[in-house]
Amino acid sequence: MHPGKLPPDLFRSLLSRFTPGDSSVVLGPGIGRDAAAIDLGGPSLLVAAADPVTFTGDLIGWYAVHVNANDVACLGARPHWFLATLLLPEGCDEGLPGLILDQVLQACRSLDVELIGGHTEITLGLTRPIIAGTMLGDVQRERLVTPQGARPGDALLLTRGIAIEGTAVLAREAAPKLPALGVAREAVDRAREYIVEPGISVVADALTACEAVSVHAMHDPTEGGLATALYEMAEASGTGIIVDARRINVLPETRIICDAAGINPLGLLASGALLIAVDESDAERALSALGPARASAERIGMLVSAEHGVIMVDDNGRRPVPQFARDEVARFLAEHR
Repeated sequence: MHPGKLPPDLFRSLLSRFTPGDSSVVLGPGIGRDAAAIDLGGPSLLVAAADPVTFTGDLIGWYAVHVNANDVACLGARPHWFLATLLLPEGCDEGLPGLILDQVLQACRSLDVELIGGHTEITLGLTRPIIAGTMLGDVQRERLVTPQGARPGDALLLTRGIAIEGTAVLAREAAPKLPALGVAREAVDRAREYIVEPGISVVADALTACEAVSVHAMHDPTEGGLATALYEMAEASGTGIIVDARRINVLPETRIICDAAGINPLGLLASGALLIAVDESDAERALSALGPARASAERIGMLVSAEHGVIMVDDNGRRPVPQFARDEVARFLAEHR
């Protein structure tokens, strides 16, 4: 199998082995479910998410905090506590653990999150450090946003555009290769900074949307990009989706790098964007609220009944949204070792 997410059919077969047995688990594992919600008996639900950083060895502490916080925020929850497992390769410099810890702490401070524990070790067989994070947060039970909450007729919004994280990773991991493909060094330098501006966090955007309207569902596009996220959102909610490709904001440096490298931006790692499903009557209010939050939100489509599938329309007509066996970052890096 290729690096990245498991093939969907294999993942579904694994999920079929789970049998719910604890009534306190409000939201458990499933396609398009990146966080769990647990009822501890009080007015708030505990929300937990776990995700590693494997595509890059650069700024992994920063990435780990934000991608896990994003998953918590997609349930309408505020992230509070972070645990990190850091695996280091043999022979690494003694300064490396401290460097990664500083990245973790800086990211935690930016979100008002507390680092509460984890594990660190030197691990056989690694060629670069890997970090796996767990983020915990909470949400008032009546404000929980679930992946299955989207419904036919909802408006589908996309914040910021694509693909912030994938563009930054390519600029950092493949910097020597991109100029040879015709990408100006100035564009590579700008793309490197996507990690911090516009940035990969969607926490503020998710909480802003939830304050403004009753959000039905949210999902952040990660591995496999926006295209994979659309399929996951549709499966989680039991709906179809129709997207106007002309309304998807492909960020400038993303477009430059993708055109030069033969990459489809729809399949490119896209943390930093957020899909939001809201009632049609709430769409304009949500868009207005997200404007001042630098989210640059755009209505890109709508949810429909499941038999429609996941469809994109553009000047050439209608067709299924493309599906990607692996993220375009992983494919490009594997082909250009």
